[in-house]
Amino acid sequence: MIKVIECPRDAMQGIKKYFIDTDTKVKYINKLLKVGFHTIDFGSFVSPKVIPQMRDTATVLSKLDLGGSNSKLLTIVVNERGAKEACQFDQIDYLGYPFSISETFQLRNTNATISESLKRLCAIQEIAMKTGKELVVYVSMGFGNPYGDEWNVEIVQKWVDLLADSGIKILSLSDTIGVATRETIEYLFTNLIPPYPDVEFGAHFHTRPDEWREKVDAAFKNGCRRFDGAIKGYGGCPMAKDDLTGNMPTEKLLSFFPEHDIDLGLDIQVFAEAMAMSSSVFPLH
Repeated sequence: MIKVIECPRDAMQGIKKYFIDTDTKVKYINKLLKVGFHTIDFGSFVSPKVIPQMRDTATVLSKLDLGGSNSKLLTIVVNERGAKEACQFDQIDYLGYPFSISETFQLRNTNATISESLKRLCAIQEIAMKTGKELVVYVSMGFGNPYGDEWNVEIVQKWVDLLADSGIKILSLSDTIGVATRETIEYLFTNLIPPYPDVEFGAHFHTRPDEWREKVDAAFKNGCRRFDGAIKGYGGCPMAKDDLTGNMPTEKLLSFFPEHDIDLGLDIQVFAEAMAMSSSVFPLH
Protein backbone atom coordinates (compact mmCIF):
# COMPACT_ATOMS: atom_id res chain seq x y z
CA MET A 1 0.00 0.00 0.00
CA ILE A 2 1.27 3.46 -0.95
CA LYS A 3 0.81 6.15 1.69
CA VAL A 4 0.71 9.74 0.48
CA ILE A 5 1.20 12.37 3.16
CA GLU A 6 0.08 15.88 2.25
CA CYS A 7 2.12 18.57 4.04
CA PRO A 8 0.40 21.99 4.12
CA ARG A 9 2.44 22.76 7.24
CA ASP A 10 5.68 22.43 5.30
CA ALA A 11 4.25 24.54 2.51
CA MET A 12 3.21 27.33 4.89
CA GLN A 13 5.77 27.46 7.67
CA GLY A 14 8.53 29.34 5.85
CA ILE A 15 6.32 32.20 4.63
CA LYS A 16 7.35 35.40 6.40
CA LYS A 17 5.99 38.09 4.06
CA TYR A 18 2.41 37.57 5.17
CA PHE A 19 0.38 35.56 7.65
CA ILE A 20 -2.12 33.11 6.23
CA ASP A 21 -5.19 33.82 8.30
CA THR A 22 -6.60 31.03 10.41
CA ASP A 23 -9.88 30.63 8.56
CA THR A 24 -8.03 30.29 5.25
CA LYS A 25 -5.86 27.55 6.72
CA VAL A 26 -8.92 25.79 8.11
CA LYS A 27 -10.80 25.87 4.80
CA TYR A 28 -7.75 24.59 2.92
CA ILE A 29 -6.96 21.76 5.31
CA ASN A 30 -10.64 20.78 5.50
CA LYS A 31 -10.60 20.43 1.73
CA LEU A 32 -7.45 18.31 1.91
CA LEU A 33 -9.09 16.09 4.52
CA LYS A 34 -11.74 15.17 1.96
CA VAL A 35 -9.23 13.98 -0.64
CA GLY A 36 -8.39 10.78 1.23
CA PHE A 37 -4.68 11.22 1.96
CA HIS A 38 -3.30 8.80 4.50
CA THR A 39 -2.02 11.66 6.65
CA ILE A 40 -2.20 15.44 6.73
CA ASP A 41 0.86 17.18 8.20
CA PHE A 42 -1.19 20.16 9.30
CA GLY A 43 0.76 22.19 11.87
CA SER A 44 3.44 22.41 14.52
CA PHE A 45 3.68 23.11 18.22
CA VAL A 46 6.85 25.17 18.24
CA SER A 47 7.75 28.60 19.52
CA PRO A 48 5.81 31.32 17.64
CA LYS A 49 8.97 33.39 17.74
CA VAL A 50 10.70 30.77 15.62
CA ILE A 51 7.82 29.78 13.32
CA PRO A 52 5.24 32.61 13.53
CA GLN A 53 3.21 31.16 10.66
CA MET A 54 2.27 28.18 12.83
CA ARG A 55 1.27 30.11 15.95
CA ASP A 56 -2.41 29.30 15.40
CA THR A 57 -2.04 25.50 15.10
CA ALA A 58 -4.22 24.76 18.14
CA THR A 59 -6.95 27.08 16.88
CA VAL A 60 -6.80 25.55 13.39
CA LEU A 61 -7.13 22.10 14.91
CA SER A 62 -10.21 23.11 16.90
CA LYS A 63 -11.96 24.14 13.68
CA LEU A 64 -11.15 21.14 11.49
CA ASP A 65 -14.04 19.02 10.26
CA LEU A 66 -12.83 15.48 10.84
CA GLY A 67 -16.20 13.82 10.36
CA GLY A 68 -16.16 11.45 7.42
CA SER A 69 -12.40 11.75 6.87
CA ASN A 70 -10.11 8.77 7.29
CA SER A 71 -6.98 10.92 7.12
CA LYS A 72 -4.74 10.96 10.16
CA LEU A 73 -3.25 14.18 11.55
CA LEU A 74 0.44 14.82 12.11
CA THR A 75 2.04 17.78 13.85
CA ILE A 76 5.69 18.71 14.25
CA VAL A 77 7.27 19.11 17.68
CA VAL A 78 10.88 19.88 18.58
CA ASN A 79 10.93 19.58 22.37
CA GLU A 80 9.08 18.16 25.36
CA ARG A 81 6.96 21.26 25.83
CA GLY A 82 5.62 21.04 22.30
CA ALA A 83 5.04 17.30 22.63
CA LYS A 84 3.05 17.73 25.84
CA GLU A 85 0.96 20.47 24.27
CA ALA A 86 0.26 18.44 21.14
CA CYS A 87 -0.63 15.35 23.13
CA GLN A 88 -3.47 17.17 24.83
CA PHE A 89 -5.43 16.84 21.58
CA ASP A 90 -7.08 13.50 20.86
CA GLN A 91 -7.45 14.42 17.18
CA ILE A 92 -3.68 14.22 16.62
CA ASP A 93 -2.36 10.79 15.61
CA TYR A 94 1.32 11.45 14.93
CA LEU A 95 4.09 13.59 16.38
CA GLY A 96 6.78 14.39 13.84
CA TYR A 97 10.30 15.12 15.06
CA PRO A 98 13.08 16.49 12.81
CA PHE A 99 16.28 14.67 13.71
CA SER A 100 19.21 16.01 11.72
CA ILE A 101 22.36 14.03 11.12
CA SER A 102 24.06 17.35 10.39
CA GLU A 103 25.24 18.96 13.64
CA THR A 104 25.02 22.42 12.11
CA PHE A 105 21.47 21.99 10.87
CA GLN A 106 20.32 20.41 14.13
CA LEU A 107 21.55 23.49 15.98
CA ARG A 108 19.90 25.85 13.49
CA ASN A 109 16.65 23.93 13.33
CA THR A 110 16.07 22.98 16.98
CA ASN A 111 18.76 24.89 18.92
CA ALA A 112 20.22 21.60 20.10
CA THR A 113 23.22 19.45 19.33
CA ILE A 114 22.68 15.95 17.95
CA SER A 115 23.43 14.54 21.41
CA GLU A 116 20.89 16.89 23.00
CA SER A 117 18.43 16.08 20.24
CA LEU A 118 18.67 12.37 21.04
CA LYS A 119 17.76 13.09 24.67
CA ARG A 120 14.83 15.21 23.55
CA LEU A 121 13.70 12.48 21.20
CA CYS A 122 13.72 9.89 23.98
CA ALA A 123 11.60 12.18 26.17
CA ILE A 124 9.19 12.89 23.31
CA GLN A 125 8.94 9.18 22.53
CA GLU A 126 7.95 8.49 26.14
CA ILE A 127 5.31 11.24 26.07
CA ALA A 128 3.93 9.89 22.79
CA MET A 129 3.71 6.34 24.10
CA LYS A 130 1.90 7.41 27.25
CA THR A 131 -0.71 9.32 25.24
CA GLY A 132 -1.24 6.84 22.42
CA LYS A 133 0.48 8.87 19.72
CA GLU A 134 2.86 7.48 17.12
CA LEU A 135 6.21 9.09 16.48
CA VAL A 136 7.49 9.89 13.00
CA VAL A 137 11.17 10.78 12.93
CA TYR A 138 12.45 12.74 9.94
CA VAL A 139 16.10 12.00 9.23
CA SER A 140 16.85 15.49 7.93
CA MET A 141 19.91 16.19 5.83
CA GLY A 142 19.62 12.49 5.05
CA PHE A 143 21.08 12.90 1.57
CA GLY A 144 23.70 15.59 2.20
CA ASN A 145 24.11 19.05 3.70
CA PRO A 146 25.38 22.47 2.58
CA TYR A 147 27.50 23.18 5.65
CA GLY A 148 30.52 21.01 5.04
CA ASP A 149 29.51 18.61 7.82
CA GLU A 150 30.71 15.11 6.99
CA TRP A 151 28.07 13.07 5.15
CA ASN A 152 28.15 9.61 3.68
CA VAL A 153 25.80 6.66 3.49
CA GLU A 154 27.55 4.97 6.41
CA ILE A 155 26.70 7.93 8.66
CA VAL A 156 23.05 7.69 7.60
CA GLN A 157 23.11 3.95 8.29
CA LYS A 158 24.57 4.53 11.76
CA TRP A 159 21.82 6.92 12.82
CA VAL A 160 19.04 4.85 11.28
CA ASP A 161 20.36 1.81 13.15
CA LEU A 162 20.33 3.73 16.41
CA LEU A 163 16.84 5.16 15.88
CA ALA A 164 15.34 1.85 14.77
CA ASP A 165 16.95 -0.01 17.65
CA SER A 166 15.49 2.54 20.08
CA GLY A 167 11.98 1.62 18.99
CA ILE A 168 11.17 4.23 16.34
CA LYS A 169 8.75 2.58 13.89
CA ILE A 170 8.41 5.30 11.23
CA LEU A 171 11.53 6.88 9.73
CA SER A 172 11.30 9.33 6.86
CA LEU A 173 14.51 10.14 5.00
CA SER A 174 14.49 13.85 4.21
CA ASP A 175 16.23 15.30 1.17
CA THR A 176 16.26 18.62 3.00
CA ILE A 177 18.15 20.65 0.40
CA GLY A 178 17.22 18.76 -2.77
CA VAL A 179 20.57 17.07 -3.43
CA ALA A 180 19.51 13.40 -3.50
CA THR A 181 20.49 11.48 -6.61
CA ARG A 182 19.08 8.25 -7.99
CA GLU A 183 22.24 6.48 -6.85
CA THR A 184 22.10 7.63 -3.22
CA ILE A 185 18.35 7.00 -3.01
CA GLU A 186 18.75 3.48 -4.40
CA TYR A 187 21.66 2.71 -2.11
CA LEU A 188 20.02 3.98 1.06
CA PHE A 189 16.61 2.39 0.65
CA THR A 190 18.11 -0.89 -0.59
CA ASN A 191 20.35 -1.14 2.46
CA LEU A 192 18.10 0.38 5.13
CA ILE A 193 14.77 -1.33 4.54
CA PRO A 194 15.59 -5.10 4.58
CA PRO A 195 17.15 -5.25 8.09
CA TYR A 196 14.09 -3.59 9.65
CA PRO A 197 10.90 -5.24 8.38
CA ASP A 198 8.91 -3.72 11.26
CA VAL A 199 10.04 -0.16 10.49
CA GLU A 200 8.18 1.95 7.93
CA PHE A 201 10.58 4.00 5.81
CA GLY A 202 9.36 7.12 4.06
CA ALA A 203 10.70 9.72 1.64
CA HIS A 204 10.40 13.45 2.20
CA PHE A 205 11.95 14.84 -0.97
CA HIS A 206 12.67 18.42 -1.89
CA THR A 207 13.26 18.72 -5.59
CA ARG A 208 13.64 20.85 -8.68
CA PRO A 209 10.71 20.48 -11.11
CA ASP A 210 12.79 18.47 -13.59
CA GLU A 211 14.13 15.99 -11.03
CA TRP A 212 11.03 14.77 -9.20
CA ARG A 213 10.42 11.64 -11.25
CA GLU A 214 13.84 10.04 -10.86
CA LYS A 215 13.67 10.54 -7.08
CA VAL A 216 10.22 9.00 -6.70
CA ASP A 217 11.06 6.19 -9.11
CA ALA A 218 14.30 5.32 -7.31
CA ALA A 219 12.62 5.25 -3.90
CA PHE A 220 9.60 3.27 -5.09
CA LYS A 221 11.62 0.66 -6.96
CA ASN A 222 13.75 0.12 -3.88
CA GLY A 223 10.96 -0.49 -1.42
CA CYS A 224 9.73 2.89 -0.19
CA ARG A 225 5.95 3.05 0.17
CA ARG A 226 5.49 6.29 2.13
CA PHE A 227 5.82 9.61 0.30
CA ASP A 228 5.41 13.21 1.49
CA GLY A 229 4.27 15.95 -0.84
CA ALA A 230 2.84 19.44 -0.97
CA ILE A 231 0.50 20.74 -3.66
CA LYS A 232 2.41 22.56 -6.43
CA GLY A 233 5.65 21.99 -4.52
CA TYR A 234 4.99 24.96 -2.25
CA GLY A 235 7.47 25.41 0.58
CA GLY A 236 10.71 23.54 0.99
CA CYS A 237 13.88 24.41 2.81
CA PRO A 238 15.14 28.00 2.41
CA MET A 239 18.69 26.71 2.92
CA ALA A 240 18.50 24.85 -0.40
CA LYS A 241 19.93 27.99 -2.04
CA ASP A 242 17.90 27.31 -5.17
CA ASP A 243 14.57 29.02 -5.77
CA LEU A 244 13.46 26.10 -7.95
CA THR A 245 13.89 23.58 -5.12
CA GLY A 246 10.62 23.08 -3.30
CA ASN A 247 8.62 20.27 -1.77
CA MET A 248 7.74 17.22 -3.85
CA PRO A 249 4.61 18.33 -5.79
CA THR A 250 1.73 16.12 -4.70
CA GLU A 251 0.18 16.23 -8.14
CA LYS A 252 3.35 14.59 -9.50
CA LEU A 253 3.03 11.77 -6.98
CA LEU A 254 -0.60 11.33 -7.99
CA SER A 255 0.42 11.04 -11.64
CA PHE A 256 3.28 8.62 -10.98
CA PHE A 257 1.55 5.76 -9.20
CA PRO A 258 -1.35 5.23 -11.63
CA GLU A 259 1.30 4.79 -14.31
CA HIS A 260 2.30 1.70 -12.33
CA ASP A 261 -1.29 0.48 -12.04
CA ILE A 262 -1.54 1.57 -8.41
CA ASP A 263 -4.86 3.03 -7.31
CA LEU A 264 -4.24 5.46 -4.46
CA GLY A 265 -7.93 5.57 -3.59
CA LEU A 266 -8.04 9.37 -3.59
CA ASP A 267 -10.87 11.63 -4.70
CA ILE A 268 -9.26 13.29 -7.71
CA GLN A 269 -12.08 15.79 -8.16
CA VAL A 270 -11.69 17.07 -4.61
CA PHE A 271 -7.94 17.15 -5.11
CA ALA A 272 -8.44 19.34 -8.18
CA GLU A 273 -10.55 21.66 -6.03
CA ALA A 274 -7.77 21.81 -3.44
CA MET A 275 -5.27 22.61 -6.21
CA ALA A 276 -7.45 25.49 -7.36
CA MET A 277 -7.86 26.73 -3.79
CA SER A 278 -4.11 26.72 -3.18
CA SER A 279 -3.60 29.75 -5.39
CA SER A 280 -5.53 31.89 -2.93
CA VAL A 281 -3.81 30.31 0.09
CA PHE A 282 -0.37 31.07 -1.36
CA PRO A 283 -1.05 34.24 -3.41
CA LEU A 284 2.57 35.39 -3.70
CA HIS A 285 3.94 32.07 -4.98
